[in-house]
Amino acid sequence: MEQIQCFFSDYFVSIGMSELSAKYFNMICLLLILIIIIFVTDRITRKLIIHFSNKFSEQTKTNFDDLLVNHRAPRRIAHLVPLFLTIKLFPIVFYDFPHFESYVIMLLKVYAIILTIWIIRSVLKTFESYFKTLPSLRDKPIDSYIQVVMLFIWIIGVASILAILINLSFLKFFTTLGAASAVLLLIFKDTILGFVASIQVAINDSVRIGDWITMEKYGADGEVIEINLSTVQVQNFDMTITNIPTYALISDSYKNWRGMQSSGGRRIKRSIILKASSVTYLTDEHIKKLKTIQLITSYLNQRQKDINSANEANQIDKSVLINGRNMTNLGVFRKYLQTYIENHSAINKEMFIMVRQLEPTAHGLPLEIYCFSSDKRWENYEYIMSDIFDHALAAVPYFDLEVFEFSSGIVQQ
Repeated sequence: MEQIQCFFSDYFVSIGMSELSAKYFNMICLLLILIIIIFVTDRITRKLIIHFSNKFSEQTKTNFDDLLVNHRAPRRIAHLVPLFLTIKLFPIVFYDFPHFESYVIMLLKVYAIILTIWIIRSVLKTFESYFKTLPSLRDKPIDSYIQVVMLFIWIIGVASILAILINLSFLKFFTTLGAASAVLLLIFKDTILGFVASIQVAINDSVRIGDWITMEKYGADGEVIEINLSTVQVQNFDMTITNIPTYALISDSYKNWRGMQSSGGRRIKRSIILKASSVTYLTDEHIKKLKTIQLITSYLNQRQKDINSANEANQIDKSVLINGRNMTNLGVFRKYLQTYIENHSAINKEMFIMVRQLEPTAHGLPLEIYCFSSDKRWENYEYIMSDIFDHALAAVPYFDLEVFEFSSGIVQQ
């Protein structure tokens, strides 16, 4: 390069140019040659590094190097070679104009910082993608941690660039910047809150990627598909996407359905509202009629035997039905539902099963069915629950009971 400089300098002087003009033309020609050298070097280096990177990634078993190539880390590392070449040769180009050299040095430093940031970003993105492939980390908020690291790198990078541009030492620049810390805290408030929330969510294991959460305040009811520094993305059951601030997971109330998904069943808890006036004692004729219902035949036989024995032992006058021990249509219906659910193929028999009577209200007497379906998938769960209550509602008249409902002739105010 030095020989080329001497050649152009002697040539421009020999053709009659002034010394200053010769120096300018000499600098321009050398700059053009340097640009061509940098361009050619960059293309060759990039192709070689990418080629060897692809070959190497194909021969290894791990997918980390494949992800490194996908995130363009080798391509960006290849730009370092032209940068080092430029740093080595540019003093020769601006040999006659040393005052230009300081500006070029400044631009090269800025470019070096930006290139370093992009290389680090590619490596971090590679780690992010790699960690997401590991089963133990797949449901962790990896995005949040990577974004925090990138945030600090960008802060340091931008601060370094500003320190270079205003010709101030890095340490002194940060000391001056400390006075504006209150403003920075205000600007990065959501980021800081999101970072703290991400750490708390990860430590407490309160929300994972793949969890189904319900958060009425933000209209979210679906699966968590991403947790990053600022937002949590939830894909709702209707396939819409809801963005929730990450810090809302520790400041607001929400429901996480993970416990249900990891358990042995999904809870069914619903009531049939019966007319209290339809509840009666059962006569022998009614009991005989109900014995034709196979699920409760053995129960009625044993129950009637116990009741008759108790009444006879106590010499109860059964000419009046209320005297002594009796069975009611509601009690027998409750036992029928309990037996029916216990024999239902879609109900988890190892989990809690109960049919209970709730406190009477002005709208009737609630009879609640409490059990767990074996199938936790939403559509199948709804089908199982509907099947149970279809049967229960259709069975009500067999026990001389009535379902409570407002008469269509009554206008509600």
